[in-house]
Amino acid sequence: MNYSWDWSIFFQPSVTGEGLYGVLLAEGVLWTLALSLLSWGLALVLGTFTGIARNSSSTSLRWASAVYVHCFRNTPLLVQLFLWYFVIPELLPVEWGNAIKHMDPTLNQFLSVIVCLTLYTTAGVAEQVRAGLRSVPPEQARAARAMGLSTWQVYRLVLLPQAFRVVLPPLTSDFMNVFKNSAAALTIGLMELTGQSRHLSEFTGQPFESFIAATLIYMAITYLVVIVMRRMESSMAVPGFITAGFPR
Repeated sequence: MNYSWDWSIFFQPSVTGEGLYGVLLAEGVLWTLALSLLSWGLALVLGTFTGIARNSSSTSLRWASAVYVHCFRNTPLLVQLFLWYFVIPELLPVEWGNAIKHMDPTLNQFLSVIVCLTLYTTAGVAEQVRAGLRSVPPEQARAARAMGLSTWQVYRLVLLPQAFRVVLPPLTSDFMNVFKNSAAALTIGLMELTGQSRHLSEFTGQPFESFIAATLIYMAITYLVVIVMRRMESSMAVPGFITAGFPR
């Protein structure tokens, strides 16, 4: 039996009365962008501080950050998401747990995914920042301290600017992974891009069109990320320190 292609499904009204299928798909894109951008922004900040802790002279900070990175990098994202959404409310004090359970379902799902994606991505960013900091010659930190800079000033003015230039390419990969990992949100009912594609597929009986559209959208988003990060790397490159630009 031959498959009957029908690209007009995106302009047809949903059987659930929620609007056109194409509009629902666009709403899924907005959820994906909101989840990914917010999670990445938070993870970049938290990962920077965790990466600094990984290089700290304090044994307790190094061990605490190492345990955090090990736990979050070596357990599946889906397991962590289920823990945040289903298990954590049961472990909290009764009043807090009930407040979460009676929260608006969409908001609860959104916050659970944000927390999960942020903490999961933070572990990867921390390792990238740690590697970048170790690539900077230690003499520069010693010279900065000799000039009277505080530890925070040494990191902010000397070490981190150079470290981020080094680790920008792998951070680009982490950034793209956040967009792809956001698809896990559909498992707890948040209708982001993948969830809306499945919804469209089930109600129209046109799975090829639905998932081809989703694939093309994901590809467009990640390619845009590559272009932006490529321009950032070129503008931030230090002659003789790193090579400017991504492979073309």
